[in-house]
Amino acid sequence: MMSDQRAGLPALSVRRPLLAAVLNILIVLAGVAALFGLEVRELPDIDRPIVTVRATLPGAAPETMDAEVTSVLESAVARVAGVRNISARSEEASARVRLEFSPGSDLDAAAADVREAVNQVTRALPDRVEDVFVTKADNDSDPILTVALLGEGLRVDELSRILERDVEPELLAVDGVASLQAFGKRQSQMRVVIDPLRLNRFGLTTLDVGNALREAPFDIPVGSFGSQDQELLVRAEATAATPELIQNIVVSGNVRISDVADVRLGPQDPSNLLRLNGEPVIGLGVVRRAQSNTIEISDAVLARVEALNDRLDPLELRVLSDESVFIRTSVQEVITSLLITVAIVVLAIWIFLGSWKATLIPALAIPIALIGTIAGIWLLGFSINLITLLALVLATGLIVDDSIVVLENVQRQQSEGADKLTAARIGTQQVFFAVIATTVVLVAVFIQTLGRVAQWSTEERRLG
Repeated sequence: MMSDQRAGLPALSVRRPLLAAVLNILIVLAGVAALFGLEVRELPDIDRPIVTVRATLPGAAPETMDAEVTSVLESAVARVAGVRNISARSEEASARVRLEFSPGSDLDAAAADVREAVNQVTRALPDRVEDVFVTKADNDSDPILTVALLGEGLRVDELSRILERDVEPELLAVDGVASLQAFGKRQSQMRVVIDPLRLNRFGLTTLDVGNALREAPFDIPVGSFGSQDQELLVRAEATAATPELIQNIVVSGNVRISDVADVRLGPQDPSNLLRLNGEPVIGLGVVRRAQSNTIEISDAVLARVEALNDRLDPLELRVLSDESVFIRTSVQEVITSLLITVAIVVLAIWIFLGSWKATLIPALAIPIALIGTIAGIWLLGFSINLITLLALVLATGLIVDDSIVVLENVQRQQSEGADKLTAARIGTQQVFFAVIATTVVLVAVFIQTLGRVAQWSTEERRLG
């Protein structure tokens, strides 16, 4: 009987109080160290592995895109291993194929397989197809962060040029950013507006003007000269880069473009418009990569935006929406609730037990257990999210219940005549197994319930 009473963790803690104190300190240090290495998310990493293939064919109708581009890409990627679902969409001048892989698939490996499949059918696509992209993200998803580019006194085409040259490369370099969605962007375009009456007066046709423009001396590569020591690239300088030079192009004989048409340089026709407080701006939506951290991406993008504002003065990049704000607020609210719960529990124990010594035990056990749990979360590869924080709230109640049961049994042993050390050892051992079994059962039920909640939340977001 004596050997049973002297065995186990409770008896060891009673016999070696300094050892128990050191172990608790190590648990606290491990939890604090793990806290700096954990990522913060709204929900656990439950993103589905999704890869999107996009292609552009300028001027093509939706029917043409579907027959000549979308069907070719869809047939190629259908042979990739692990594909669970394929959805395709054909629009004017644009094709998009969305692939959903089985849960647990390696997203990087899946994207590499898709790129290889697309490269194999590149020759089967029309010659004018351009911008075939493979991204590790769902391009139909909403951007996690929206930025507006403002420039007082600048035209939209000038803002578009600055956006492509300075802003987009910086934001695409952020780890976790899959693609950028531009709104209100308009490129500069040279317009040649033919006057039919003037054209008819000279006995010319639009085909003559088109041929003259195609043969105009634009900026083109000529070739290269190479030797053993160096290689020189030769490029013909553009002589038709401004409206005035375009007007001087000869159509036939002494007839020039200026005689039959008006030439002007300006922004292309808009496909969408974006205004902020009545002023035209360009919007940029940041689409995150699947299985990436929203908060980390937001922090990195905001840092790049601040650096760009300093460099592009007097232009301004203004953040219009940021999904990470909601995630941070939600996590902070749960942490606040957790702290309030601990304070109320300690106060209730002190009021009902009426002993500060008895209250001190759960008051120390609760924070040590919660901080130690952080180390376990880090070791298992989990993150700090709403699910794990709610689990910590439940763990607080379990610790309190277990502490009260142990304290009550120890006090009962003392009332029966046992000394303090014996009562602590025997009283803890008598209820130790029951406490552990109850805790395991409750935790299992809680994990199953939270798993259902996370699944429902994911389905609602997908359907919504």
